[in-house]
Amino acid sequence: MSLSALFDILLNNIAPVFLAAATGYLVGKRLKPDVRSISRITFYIFSPALVFRAIVNSQLSGGEFGQMALFTLLVVLISGGLALLVGRALRYPRPVMVALLLSVMFVNGGNFGLPINLYAFGEAGLARAVLYFAFSTVLVYSLGVFIAGNGRMEWRAALRNVAQVPALYALPLAGLVQMMGWQLPAPLQRPVDLLAGAAIPCMLVILGMQLAQAKFRSNLGAVSVAAGLRLLAGPAVGLLLAALLGLEGPLRQAAVLEAAMPTAVINTILAVEYDASPEIVTGAVVITTLLSPLTLTPLIAYLRLAG
Repeated sequence: MSLSALFDILLNNIAPVFLAAATGYLVGKRLKPDVRSISRITFYIFSPALVFRAIVNSQLSGGEFGQMALFTLLVVLISGGLALLVGRALRYPRPVMVALLLSVMFVNGGNFGLPINLYAFGEAGLARAVLYFAFSTVLVYSLGVFIAGNGRMEWRAALRNVAQVPALYALPLAGLVQMMGWQLPAPLQRPVDLLAGAAIPCMLVILGMQLAQAKFRSNLGAVSVAAGLRLLAGPAVGLLLAALLGLEGPLRQAAVLEAAMPTAVINTILAVEYDASPEIVTGAVVITTLLSPLTLTPLIAYLRLAG
C-alpha cells in the first residue's frame, strides 16, 4: 500500500469525521449547549432508526447476527482480560484499575465507528457495524455499569439497563422484516429514513461537544497504558478473533474496524457516576480519539487489500 493510498484513506474516510465533529466542538466551546438532551434524543430516536434502516436495506444473513454478537462479546472480554493483567502487573489501585478496564473494553463504535465504517466500506460495512454498535451498547449498560460500580450492581438492575437500550428492539424487528422480505409502506418507510439520516450527523456533533466539555487532567502514565491497549491491542484482538470465527467480507471488515475504535465517551459518564478515576478515562477518550487516525488508516488499507 503506497503512501498516497494511505493519505487518500486519511483524507476521504477519516478527516470528514473529524471535521464534522469539530463543528460540535466549536459549538460546545462557544455556546455550551445541553449535550445530554441532544444525546438522549439521538440515543432513543435516531440511533434505533439507523439500526432498523441499515439492517432492513442490507443483505445480512441470520448467521451474521450471531457471529457479530459473539465477536463483540469476545472482543470486550478479551480486551478486559488484557487490561486486567496489565493493571495487576503495574499494581494499579482499584479506582485506576476500573478506569483502565472501562477505557480498554468499551469503544466508540457509534459516534465514531459508524461514520468511519460508512466512508471506508459503504452501506455494507455500515449495516454490519450497527450490529457491533447495538451489541456493545447492551454490554456497556450492563457489564460496563457492573465494572464501574465495582461489582455492586444486582442482576435485576443489569436487566433494567439492558431493557432501556432502544437499539436492542430495532434489531429483531428489522431482522424479521428483512427475513420475511416485507416492504414497509411509504408512510412508514419515509419517517424511518428521515430519522435514520439524522443519526450519524448528530452522533458526530455530539462527539465534538462531548470532547469540548472534557476536562483533561490526568495520570499520564495510566492514560498512556489505556491508550496503548485500546489502539494497539484492540485491532490485534479483532483480527485474531475474526480469523478464529471465520468472518469474511464486509462482516470481517466492519467487525475488525469497530474493535479498533477509540475509547467510548460513555465511559467518562460511568467513571464520574461511580468515582472510578474519571480523569483517567477522560484522558483516554481524548488521546485515543486524537491518535486513532494513526492506527485506523493502515488498518482500513489492510482490510481493503485482504478483502
